[in-house]
Amino acid sequence: MQDPDPMELKEPQGPAPDPVTPVRRMGQRLLYVILIAFMLSLTATVLTMVTVIQFIIQLTAKGEPNERLAEFGEGLGIWIAKAARFQAAASETKPWPWTDID
Repeated sequence: MQDPDPMELKEPQGPAPDPVTPVRRMGQRLLYVILIAFMLSLTATVLTMVTVIQFIIQLTAKGEPNERLAEFGEGLGIWIAKAARFQAAASETKPWPWTDID
């Protein structure tokens, strides 16, 4: 009885997975998280300014808000929500400027 050829016993295998890939992905995610955290801190300042300006406008316009500022604030809130979901790893979708503004 002949021994089986060792080459015939091996099943074909695909390329070996790159063990560095998850680490590299997490490194990239960390860079995005830091950048988005910086952008969120700037957003807080912008939101504060919009709030103060809108309040002054409402004082002088008999309680009527400025529609353009209101729409800007709404868009800012959507961006903040997207950024928070990415930061908390609830979503892999990065906020603007990496994706469209809704």
